[in-house]
Amino acid sequence: MKLTIGFSPCPNDTYIFDALIHGKVDTEGLEWEPHIADVEELNGLAFEGRLAVTKLSFFAFSQALERYTLLDSGSALGRGVGPLLIARRSLTREEIIAGPIAIPGLNTTAHFLFSLAYPEAANKIPMLFSEIEEQVSSGAVKAGLIIHENRFTYQDKGLVKLLDCGEYWESVYQLPIPLGGIAIRRDLSMDIREKVNRVLRRSVQFAFDHPESSRPYVCLHAQEMSESVMQQHIDLYVNDFSLDLGVEGRAAVEKLFEVAREKGLIFQKNFPIFWNE
Repeated sequence: MKLTIGFSPCPNDTYIFDALIHGKVDTEGLEWEPHIADVEELNGLAFEGRLAVTKLSFFAFSQALERYTLLDSGSALGRGVGPLLIARRSLTREEIIAGPIAIPGLNTTAHFLFSLAYPEAANKIPMLFSEIEEQVSSGAVKAGLIIHENRFTYQDKGLVKLLDCGEYWESVYQLPIPLGGIAIRRDLSMDIREKVNRVLRRSVQFAFDHPESSRPYVCLHAQEMSESVMQQHIDLYVNDFSLDLGVEGRAAVEKLFEVAREKGLIFQKNFPIFWNE
């Protein structure tokens, strides 16, 4: 059986999906048709149910529950991994609220976390995550919300951190930050869901056990990223939660959904979140 699978070109995703895509682990007869795209594009595809299995922002997933359910492996959660709000200089709260603020997509968890800290901020400009650092540097926007590898490069351009949105989440809720997860369509049978969950876990475990095996695939999609930044990216976003959400990881995802509902950001029925519910 061939399944479409979506994930981003970022090192943490290509690192954990390499073994699955290239048959380095037992796929139990499953074949894969990868769709590699920016996470906001994947979020949009998820709203349409276009991919059988896909990476998506947890905030976007909260709005796609009618179509998808969450797998145990492959997620990006953790402590100290949240999006950063950066600028050319220190800004007052009033200046931040006035904006404009560059964000990596309206449906990203980054935007959701920023909105918790600055609910009054309305002057926001969605753009590709990789463009935000330059837009801040040029003065085109007052500040920008950065994710992925830009966490490791903004200081080299003389930019300053205004807020770690992850620290804000952790201080308020005492849980790891749920950034993105791997979801599977609800219309697939429980047998297929179980199989995909097993295969995905094997792929993540293979990445842990053979960290150099995925390097060619990671480098292929990392483009001009330096190897040191690439490795920092993997080290930051791939951890025990990537292998299995566990009790704490599931609690973090449930808390995000709870907060989103309290703030009136989820309007769908209360579908079960996890694949085996």
